[in-house]
Amino acid sequence: MDAVPAENVPALVARDVWKQYLLGDVTVNALRGVNLQLPAGRFVVLVGPSGSGKTTMLNLAGGLDVPTKGELLVFGRRLNDMNEAQLTEYRRREVGFVFQMFNLVPTLTALENVRLVAQLVGNDDLAADTLAAVGLAHVADHLPSQLSGGEQQRVAIARALVKQPRLLLADEPTGALDVETGLEVLGLLWHETRKRGMTVMMVTHNTILARLGDIVVRLRSGQVIEVAPGEAVHPSELTF
Repeated sequence: MDAVPAENVPALVARDVWKQYLLGDVTVNALRGVNLQLPAGRFVVLVGPSGSGKTTMLNLAGGLDVPTKGELLVFGRRLNDMNEAQLTEYRRREVGFVFQMFNLVPTLTALENVRLVAQLVGNDDLAADTLAAVGLAHVADHLPSQLSGGEQQRVAIARALVKQPRLLLADEPTGALDVETGLEVLGLLWHETRKRGMTVMMVTHNTILARLGDIVVRLRSGQVIEVAPGEAVHPSELTF
């Protein structure tokens, strides 16, 4: 049997995935029997109310946590079988992260923040170009405290992109920004990841932002209730 071409391997496959936490004597089911398959190279939006399991799903895909039960594969690799060292290497090489809070190192300049991650994967020569790609070459020597919130999130995006990851995970990436700045940042994320052919999983509670996705995954109470084609609109087309 011929090998399946890499581009035909799903970005993510979840089979009856559960994630349980113990809070004292109480077991909390953050995910309850999730079954999901996502193709590679798409912009996927996970939408749902607080507590629906969106961020838990993102954490599992990023190797920040492991399922309690079930099977999770990312680009054909079974994360369940990885030990902590392998998960660390997976996160370092395969996954880019963008969070609601920018999480920049305050004592490093914008370029140094990007270069710090670039050096982990041997892409030091890409740091300056990646910062320029997000429109921040002119503030390369600025500390985070000298940047606006939107600029700090652009640095965070550059830091994620410089690894050239196959999977980029964004958890409420505009949650700390005003609407106008948030749309500018989303436009950058939308454009750069599509240009680079990355698979993106973005979490939001905002149903308007779901229009950005090629695929929209709706969660409620730890379960996937719908997987539907998205509109794939550019952020500039959104109105609030």
